[in-house]
Amino acid sequence: MVGMVAAIGFVLLQTARRWPENPTTPAERINALLPQTQCGQCGYPGCRPYAQAIVEGTADIDQCAPGGDALVVALSRLLGRSPAKLDRNYGHPQPLAVARIDEAACIGCALCIAACPTDAILGASRFTHTVIRSECTGCELCVAPCPVDCIVLEPLSDAEVNANLQAAACH
Repeated sequence: MVGMVAAIGFVLLQTARRWPENPTTPAERINALLPQTQCGQCGYPGCRPYAQAIVEGTADIDQCAPGGDALVVALSRLLGRSPAKLDRNYGHPQPLAVARIDEAACIGCALCIAACPTDAILGASRFTHTVIRSECTGCELCVAPCPVDCIVLEPLSDAEVNANLQAAACH
């Protein structure tokens, strides 16, 4: 029994030496700065693939419209590049927002659920849908597929913006 415990302890010690406490790759550091809207405006299916493309050199740091010019500056500092401005071909920065569904007008078609990249919409076919505000990134991908135009984007309050920033800092 003592030998088995010693062997397990040895394996754990070797594992701890190989993997430091804070294994942060360049892509993870870039991804941590991105707004996590998963909107695809940058040309990639989400923030993590965009971060990886920046590391690989297949994407530039100026493609994230939700992050705006402030993100481009932060990325240029992180990567030691010259500061640039957002490439407006990828969209225009707007205030942070969340979707809201007018539940009285919702017909339960579920097209918005299929379009939501963060699973922030709760509902089922032929039933009223609702948005989980804490999960919604305001990417707008649910708005266009809605056949009855019952989805609108509402700006986040200052308290919600601050809460989101604090939550992002914890990750």
